[in-house]
Amino acid sequence: MDANQFREFGKAVIDYVADYTENIRDRSVLPSIEPGYLRPLLPSEAPLKPESWQEILMDVERVIMPGVTHWQSPNFHAYYPTASSYPSIVGDILSGAIGCVGFSWMAGPACTELEVVMMDWLGKLLHLPEEFLNCSEGPGGGVIQGSASEATFIALLAVKQRMVNEIQDANPEISEDEIKSKLVAYSSDQSNSSVEKAGIIGSVRMRLLESNQDGQLEAKTLREAVKKDREAGLIPCFVLATLGTTGTCAFDDMQELGPVCVEENLWLHIDAAYAGSAFICPEYRYLMKGVEYADSFNFNPHKWMLVNFDCSAMWVKDSRHLHNAFSVDRIYLKHNKVSSLPDYRHWQVPLGRRFRALKLWFVLRSYGVEGIQKHIRHQIALAEHFKNLVELDSRFEACTCSLGLVTFRLKGDDSLTQKLLDILTAKRELYAVPCRYRGKYVIRFAICAKSTQVEDINWAWNMICKEADALVGPKVRKVEIINEKAKFDAINITSNAESVEKSK
Repeated sequence: MDANQFREFGKAVIDYVADYTENIRDRSVLPSIEPGYLRPLLPSEAPLKPESWQEILMDVERVIMPGVTHWQSPNFHAYYPTASSYPSIVGDILSGAIGCVGFSWMAGPACTELEVVMMDWLGKLLHLPEEFLNCSEGPGGGVIQGSASEATFIALLAVKQRMVNEIQDANPEISEDEIKSKLVAYSSDQSNSSVEKAGIIGSVRMRLLESNQDGQLEAKTLREAVKKDREAGLIPCFVLATLGTTGTCAFDDMQELGPVCVEENLWLHIDAAYAGSAFICPEYRYLMKGVEYADSFNFNPHKWMLVNFDCSAMWVKDSRHLHNAFSVDRIYLKHNKVSSLPDYRHWQVPLGRRFRALKLWFVLRSYGVEGIQKHIRHQIALAEHFKNLVELDSRFEACTCSLGLVTFRLKGDDSLTQKLLDILTAKRELYAVPCRYRGKYVIRFAICAKSTQVEDINWAWNMICKEADALVGPKVRKVEIINEKAKFDAINITSNAESVEKSK
């Protein structure tokens, strides 16, 4: 493919992407295919001769789109958002064109330096303690990882090596293997599945401690677990606290957990994968009180901040612990431009890394802080609107409402709510997933797509009510919701006014 063909192909794909994005409401959010659908649609071997880009692009619609779950659909309410925006897509295109592998400053000076600056921009937006920033005088700093899962794993490996070094400095006779065999880490039973996985692949016991009825890990629970393990001859070393749990978007109390971690010499890692973006809005920063106790902090701009996957922002108070865990210097990796700027290969598991800071830069400049705040506040207002609709129907109960996530259920036996969700999923027009709250089966309804509007929320609720009518019968006294758009506008205006007032 020459430059002229690339221009034609590229322009055609840009048109395709724009059309797909703007008309995504016309597609069912879930595909109608069965496992194994794709193989019969393709030849059994790769083509011997080149094919035209026109043929390739035509096959995107024939082969790929029938098997796509449309995460950017306004009817996608499962999991949490996976962000997307035109500026971010363009940033990824440019990153792909430059094609650098920025494992060191020399391998990609702009790749390294833009990331350093962008992580400071983000850290300042969230009002993180200064010692987390690259521009601080200390050894802390920020780095872009691929996911919150990677950030958790990296923090766990860093503290694993730190504990070996500390214990052997005081007790040289104790072997590294003996120390590692006794390490134990802690998190809540509401933490993401990646936390348990980090323990498995990092060969560290991961205790998933019982949370309270609000989904929070309590300090007394942590203290008791640490005491019990120390008495058993184990070595507690790591705590993962969650700001915005996967199930219900619950928030662990850092002001309670932090002092325990300091007293017990436990590395505190904060996972704010979804909720961290909300801290860009001053009125939600109270949810991160106690962040100063953390040794590392992570959130995903690729979830709620309009930046496409993958872009996971991680900060550490002392990057030397990462160097100690991951530094391997071969002669071909060294260079003579030594400075205070990081060689990010020492901050991660893989050697190679893409120019991910470009899309972050493009988004922050294209939307500005105010544009991102507006997006987050709008989605939170949509969630409040959905919660209000649930509460108007006596057959349902709204269980939780936190930021852009609502959990709800049909009153009565769990089987009713499970049957309702099964029916909705089978219809493929709306996608939500379940979790458990206070022992009950509930449906998670997250505001995910950038394009979601109040009309989409009303449409989703009407569909839910229609299936509930068939399951449990219509409401005894039907409440008509008049002028929902006006009601939502009132909620939104009030919310924004309160936001401005709280931020003063």
